[in-house]
Amino acid sequence: MTSMNYRHIHFIGVGGIGVSGLAKLMSAKGFSVSGSDAFQSVLTEEVAALGIPVKIGHRTKNLPAAADLVVYSEAVPAENPERLEAARRKTRVLAAAEFIGEFTRDKKTVTVSGTNGKSTTTAMLGLILEAAGLDPTVIVGSKVPNFPLGSVRAGKSDLVVLEADEYRAKYLNYHPSMIVLTNIEEDHLDFYTGLPEIAETFDRYLTNLKAGGTVVLNADDPVSGELHLPERVVKYSLLEKEADFSARNFVVQNGRQSFEVLSGGQSLGKFTLKIPARYNVANALAAIAAAVNLDVSVKVIREILANFSGIWRRFEFVGEWRGATVISDYGHHPTAVRGTIAAAREFFPGRRVVLVFEPHQHNRTRRLFDDFAAAIKTADAAIITEVYEVAGREDGERVSADELATACGIKEVIAGGSLDTTLAAVEKIAQPDDVIIFMGAGDIDTLSRRICRK
Repeated sequence: MTSMNYRHIHFIGVGGIGVSGLAKLMSAKGFSVSGSDAFQSVLTEEVAALGIPVKIGHRTKNLPAAADLVVYSEAVPAENPERLEAARRKTRVLAAAEFIGEFTRDKKTVTVSGTNGKSTTTAMLGLILEAAGLDPTVIVGSKVPNFPLGSVRAGKSDLVVLEADEYRAKYLNYHPSMIVLTNIEEDHLDFYTGLPEIAETFDRYLTNLKAGGTVVLNADDPVSGELHLPERVVKYSLLEKEADFSARNFVVQNGRQSFEVLSGGQSLGKFTLKIPARYNVANALAAIAAAVNLDVSVKVIREILANFSGIWRRFEFVGEWRGATVISDYGHHPTAVRGTIAAAREFFPGRRVVLVFEPHQHNRTRRLFDDFAAAIKTADAAIITEVYEVAGREDGERVSADELATACGIKEVIAGGSLDTTLAAVEKIAQPDDVIIFMGAGDIDTLSRRICRK
C-alpha cells in the first residue's frame, strides 16, 4: 500500500475544527470518508451536508467494514470504542497530526507556526497563493469565508499551506519547505514545563525543514531570534527598519488601517486591511514576506489583503445588539486578550470596551494568572465566566472566576459563572454604543450569536 492509497478513511472527532476539515478535504480529494463525534454540532452538520456519513455517539459499530485507515482527533482518548475496534481489527490508526504529516510529506509545504496569529496568517497566505494561480491546498484552524469548505481548500497542485500547531509538539510530524514563525510565548503548560522547553521543541521543529528551505521569522520576537536558524532566513518586523520586510506610516481611519511596506530598502507601497489590530499588520507582513519569496506579485498580494475580511472567531463582527457592537474572538492567551482590547480601542475610539471572557483551561489560567489579570484590566468593564475545563488536560488547583475578577482590579467587573448567568450579566451592564467582546476558545462564542438573535 502506498502512503495515501486508502479505500476508506474514518475520522473520529469530526465535531472539532481540525478533524472536520480533514474529513472535508479528503472527501474533496476523492477518498471514501466517514466520521463520528460525541455530540452533534454545526461542524458535524457541515460534514454531513457534504454527503459524508457521520455517526453521533462513539460506538464500535460506527467503524465501517471497508475502513483501512482511522484518523482521530488528539482530544479523543485511547479507550474510545472506535479506536479500540480499529486496534482489534489491526486497522491502521493515526492521530490527526500524524495523518497530516503523511499527507504532506512529498509536497511543497509552507507551515505557519507560533503562539499567536497562526490562523489569520495561514488564511491570508492561502488566499494570496490561490489568487496568484498556484492552486494550493490550505488547512486552517478556523473557517475562512472565501473557502467553500470553510477551514480547508482542496487544491490540485503540490503546494500546501498548513497551520502547524505546537501543542503536544504536533508540528514535529511535518517536513516543510518553508516555515513562517509568528512568535513564541509560554502556553500549553499542561504539556510543556515552561518557555525553555517550548523553545527547544521549536528548535527541533526547525530541523525538519527540507534542504534549502526558508524560515520567515518575526524579528520583533526575542525568543524566535534565539533559535538555531537555518542559512536562509527572511525577517519581518514592525520595529526594525533593517529587516527584510518592515512596515511604517501606520494609519487607522474609517474602519480600515493602512501601512507602507519596505523590502530591501525599497518601498513596496501602501497596503490596506479591513481588519483591526497592529498584530494583524504583523500577520499581513508575514504573509507578504512568504508570498514574495514564493514569487507572487506585489499587486496580487495588495489586492487580496485589501479585501481580506477576517476569519471565524478572530475579531469577528457578529452583529449589533441594543446599539452595541458585538465581536467574537478565539483568544485565550494574555497577549491575545490585551491585543484584542487594544484593537477595539483603535478601531472604535471613544467607545466603552466590555470584555466577556471565558478562561480556557485551569492549568493555563493558573500558570498565567497575573498576566491574565493585567490584560483583562485594560478593558473598561469585564464579565468573567467560570473556567472552561478541557477534558484530559486538567490537573492540580482549580481557578475560580471570582479570583480572576478580584485580581484584575476593574471597577466594573462581574464573575459571571455559567454561560446563562453570564448572558444575564451582559444584559444588565451593557450600554448602547458599547463594544462587547466575547472572548475565549470554549463555548463563549455561542453567547455572542445568541445575544445578536434577541
